[in-house]
Amino acid sequence: MLRLLLLGCLLLQTLSAWALKPSPTWWATPDTLGLKYQSMTLTTPDHVRLAAWLVAPVAGAPDQHTTMVLAGNDSGNMASFLFQARALAAAGYQVLLFDYRGFGHSQAFAIDPNRLYYEEFATDLGAALAEARRRAPRQRVGIISFSMGTLIAAKVAAAHRCDFLVTDSYVANPQGLVAYYQRVRPERPVTLPAEAASYNQVAPRVKCPWLLIVGTTDPVTTLADSTATAQAARQGQRRQVFSVPCGHQGAMEEMAKAEPAQDYGNAYVRVVSRFLGGKVLAEKG
Repeated sequence: MLRLLLLGCLLLQTLSAWALKPSPTWWATPDTLGLKYQSMTLTTPDHVRLAAWLVAPVAGAPDQHTTMVLAGNDSGNMASFLFQARALAAAGYQVLLFDYRGFGHSQAFAIDPNRLYYEEFATDLGAALAEARRRAPRQRVGIISFSMGTLIAAKVAAAHRCDFLVTDSYVANPQGLVAYYQRVRPERPVTLPAEAASYNQVAPRVKCPWLLIVGTTDPVTTLADSTATAQAARQGQRRQVFSVPCGHQGAMEEMAKAEPAQDYGNAYVRVVSRFLGGKVLAEKG
């Protein structure tokens, strides 16, 4: 049963289409996977209501005294990332998942399906980060993000107090992504908000420790982009790249191939934990 649920969840994640495709329906809730959680409603500074789940660390796991705010990708909703939350909770992390406006059970928001992202999503993530810190003022509070969510996460980490940033398939160059899809998929162009013109100014302002997880065969959010972002770190900015032989957003699945279904994500989370513990990481070859 667990394997079937996992396969279904992975299928939902593969629907990421480099333009927005939210779903209003949760395929499951955290307790489906045996997780303890609180259902929450967040209110953003511009008065938008967001659905959220606060997932507790699994009983008996070593308490990491850390809250991970999870920023998802461009499709589905927060339920698409329940297995990631499960792996984090099993390692002792508290996890805050939320639906962007227009996604899942959050307040309605008009979405152009050809748009890569909206600036308002950064407002949503900022509200989730602030709520996580309010609830756990003595913990480390940071962001783990995936695909489109990495773009939003870097913007928030650059502008708010954030203790760490993890990006899986970092969108370092949104204009390059648009150009790529104009070549390979001209019938469905990807568009950007006007604010994307200044996105190259974001990464230099991210001061917290930053782990960039990337697939070596990802043609869009490339290893070269993540490596350049890490190498551009200034004095006092700690950044590491962890590359995995996979395509876009495939690192957790690739690393799980040697794991039983019930341990899905554990190897991936161990890498995150080593980084947060100050360790130097080796590539998964």
